[in-house]
Amino acid sequence: MIEVTCNDRLGKKVRVKCNPDDTVGDLKKLIAAQTGTNWERIVLKKWYTIFKDHVTLADYEIHDGMNLELYYQ
Repeated sequence: MIEVTCNDRLGKKVRVKCNPDDTVGDLKKLIAAQTGTNWERIVLKKWYTIFKDHVTLADYEIHDGMNLELYYQ
């Protein structure tokens, strides 16, 4: 299990526990359950890289304790 922190820079900071073999879409669904937003409206970025839903966290080299940027579309 890894813990990923997502910050939307509007005062909402979400910490989510997930597995490295989960997809980014699974991570978005976990974030949506905590924030109360629709998971399809969530966009996860790291610098200028937009993470795609079907790729696993291990493929993007997202490790324990990493911070991701949380945007809404």
